[in-house]
Amino acid sequence: MNQKQKLRYWQKRIFFTSWITYAFFYLCRVNMSVAMPGIMAEFGLSKTTMGLVLTALFAFYAVGQFVNGQLGDKFGARRLISIGILFSAVLNIIFGFTNGLVASMILIWGLNGFFQSMGWAPTVKTIANWFSIKQRGKVSGLLGTSYQIGSAISLALAGLIVGLFGWRWAFWIPAGIFLLIGIHFLIRTRNAPEEVGLPTVEEQANGKYKAKEIRKDHHLGFKYTLKKVFTSPTIWVVAFSLFALNIVRYGFLGWAPTYLFEVQNASISTAAYKTLLIPLIGSFGAVFAGWASTKFFNLRKAPIAVIMLILLGIAAWIFPFLPSENWILGLIILATIGFMTYGPHVMIVTAMPMDIGSRKAASSVTGFIDAMGYAGAAITGVVSGLLIDKISWNAAFSFWVAAAFFAAILMACLWKVKPRKGQYH
Repeated sequence: MNQKQKLRYWQKRIFFTSWITYAFFYLCRVNMSVAMPGIMAEFGLSKTTMGLVLTALFAFYAVGQFVNGQLGDKFGARRLISIGILFSAVLNIIFGFTNGLVASMILIWGLNGFFQSMGWAPTVKTIANWFSIKQRGKVSGLLGTSYQIGSAISLALAGLIVGLFGWRWAFWIPAGIFLLIGIHFLIRTRNAPEEVGLPTVEEQANGKYKAKEIRKDHHLGFKYTLKKVFTSPTIWVVAFSLFALNIVRYGFLGWAPTYLFEVQNASISTAAYKTLLIPLIGSFGAVFAGWASTKFFNLRKAPIAVIMLILLGIAAWIFPFLPSENWILGLIILATIGFMTYGPHVMIVTAMPMDIGSRKAASSVTGFIDAMGYAGAAITGVVSGLLIDKISWNAAFSFWVAAAFFAAILMACLWKVKPRKGQYH
């Protein structure tokens, strides 16, 4: 096997291991949305209270994304992701024993958010290390399907478990599966090509494919990564775009099962299965956006994001006006919301951080952008709950629609931005 063949083998191995691992992160995250109706019914808790539990995860996740984004560039994915999986699984097991104690629920689910945040930024860093600039648009789209399909599978599994065994098992069974995935990841992955004697992406770009000694992925220092994050206006615009987009994304993912259960009189299992259309169809949106950015926009990510965000706002505005008996049209609009949510999402949180930060700061830039995104998710948890409790479901939908259009406006400011080659790719 020559160096180019060896590189292709490792690229496939790293991609599929990363894809599988991050997909299964959602086992121990989206299970809450399916378990919520059972928790509220058993302990008499309000939607506002459960909104606080959701917000705890997102708030801790946001802080964790920034912290762990920096640590991902320093220590790499192999170590950080393995630690995150272990602690997230343990916290899910503990959550099943909280028995309606609100303070415990908020603390445990918040800590789960922190350890869940060890997954994405280091994954993006790893992909940036292994794939060239020209490959990253398509690879980002494909990688993005991991959290959409993973979310869909996790919702379906949680719905099945709740229907068969009750809400507690929706935390316990996924935790056991997640631990096995963590062991698989630790065995199969490596942080960068140089760790297995292959050339870096910069060396590949210069046609240097000779066998190399085994080296570490050199960290340029926290001063470099922090400066990269905080002094780039482009990164701030991308971050606030994700802030707004995650209001829509987690508005629907967090509250759609309850809306379908209460307003459209679906069973909780049916509500979960309908909601999984959002991330499942979203996987096609992610692949489409990655392909379109390369095919039509010369590697620019913002144009396709703008178009899809506008269509997302329109679909989200239509959804609450649909009659509950017209379930086919309802499913079509839910699918459209998924497609138009995850296309721009994968551009904003996967491809653009690699374009802007290069592989040397990809984890830090991703962590900061995703931290801002989950600040938006934290807000949508409690604000949506309050709007539903105090005003109506339509007020929550209006909140989500406004966020979609705001994200589109911000991304339009970056219409001409494209990846640039520098010392590090």
